[in-house]
Amino acid sequence: MNSVRLMKNFSFTIICFVLLALVEFGFGQGIAPSSAPPPFNDGTTIDQGIAYVLLLVALAITYLVH
Repeated sequence: MNSVRLMKNFSFTIICFVLLALVEFGFGQGIAPSSAPPPFNDGTTIDQGIAYVLLLVALAITYLVH
């Protein structure tokens, strides 16, 4: 019976340490003030949009063929 109680206490302690570590990671690094605003569009958004459209076209063609 004591070993079960010891195991529960050990498990509880481990879970508490994991949750404590997750809470500490939640604070993270603050955002530094920047002198210039970030670029509005660096081209990756357009590339990703084209990739999504091509994926949908490929999906539609596959659906029509089957």
